[in-house]
Amino acid sequence: MKLEEIKLPKIGQRIVRSMIGVALCFGVYYLRGEKGIPFYSALAVLQCIQPYWESSAKMAKQRTIGTFIGAFWGLAVLLIELYVFPDAVQYSVWGHMFIALMTGAVLYTTVLLDRKNTSYFSCVVFLSITVMHMTDASPFIFVYNRIVDTLIGVFMAVIVNFAHLPRKKNRDILFVSGIDGALLNKENAITPYSKVELNRLIMDGAQFSVSTMRTPASIREALSEIHFKLPIITMDGAALFDSNENSYLKTYTLPYRQAQELMSFMDDMGMTCFTNVIVDDMLIIYYEEFTNDAQRSIFLKLKKSPYRNYVKRRLPEGEEVVYFMVIDKTAKIRSAYEKMQEKGYIEKYKILTYPSVEYPGYSYIKIYNKEATRKNMLGNLKEMLHLEKSITFSSLKDQGDIWIEDSDENMVVRELKKLYEPVKWKFWTGSKDNSKK
Repeated sequence: MKLEEIKLPKIGQRIVRSMIGVALCFGVYYLRGEKGIPFYSALAVLQCIQPYWESSAKMAKQRTIGTFIGAFWGLAVLLIELYVFPDAVQYSVWGHMFIALMTGAVLYTTVLLDRKNTSYFSCVVFLSITVMHMTDASPFIFVYNRIVDTLIGVFMAVIVNFAHLPRKKNRDILFVSGIDGALLNKENAITPYSKVELNRLIMDGAQFSVSTMRTPASIREALSEIHFKLPIITMDGAALFDSNENSYLKTYTLPYRQAQELMSFMDDMGMTCFTNVIVDDMLIIYYEEFTNDAQRSIFLKLKKSPYRNYVKRRLPEGEEVVYFMVIDKTAKIRSAYEKMQEKGYIEKYKILTYPSVEYPGYSYIKIYNKEATRKNMLGNLKEMLHLEKSITFSSLKDQGDIWIEDSDENMVVRELKKLYEPVKWKFWTGSKDNSKK
């Protein structure tokens, strides 16, 4: 790899906030007249600064409770060793064995108080008091400073994580993004920055969804760590899927009579297809005997998914079809498409054809209801949410409101942040009216 091709990851907000938090801990140390040990404050602030506000608050709570449990038992052990067994105060085998025994008391206390998630923090505090300061002349002062130092770090972490410029929240706009080439980078993955920031924006109330040619199963696999709250537009606008309820809220389907006509056409062309049908909120994919290696490869790769249900049989009578998918040699696909034009199918149905990237020499045909478009389904979603405004992000030029030129640069999430929570600059100039900005 050439030097100019190496791309270093950008410095994220967590790194910046951590540096600020540690600096504040040292600042408090000097303001206190250099009392205490800022090392413990810095440790606490680093542990409590988390990607999301909720996780940061949870960690701060755990750190505080764990500190008090560990400090209580640490002080108890120091007092016992100083006044009950003074000969064991020095670093001796018996002194260390006693500390090991009392570590169990610390852990058991977290169980009794139903605070098992604080056990590690409790033991860290306990051991730092008993092992590192066993011979201190005044254990009370150290334990006091240990608690204060930790609480300073926790408090600094809460301040740093909560602090931000005053921002307007545009919760009346529906933001919709494509997935491939937009949210996903060239490695077909969402970057850590986009994952953290997108989840934060969604939790904050941003009305965000995606619109894609993928099925719900494929979306789950690609964006499993994104906590969607809104329904998502799938199958190129043929279905609106609620991932939280595992329910299809709206579909554009091909009636059985039209599906029969299309299957007869494919029989005449010597092609077989994957027939996608929704039955009781389950995606059923009917298939027949394979006629090429690409079909077989797709089936073997996807059939293991718990979100896909393959059934080897022809479409049952009366069932409606969400879409047909055919993959075959490119020459055969072109010939079939020309026949469809002759029969007037292009005007009657929505038909997409494109070459396969994964299977060179092969191409796809997908056939949908004529009304199954992303634009139509976006209108349905806006009506369902009672929203009038929408902004779409697309990797295809002229296909969305905002063109995403480079998904590797986290463009979708960066643009989303600017549009959803713009900084209220008028706040700083004393203006009381920010609604028109």
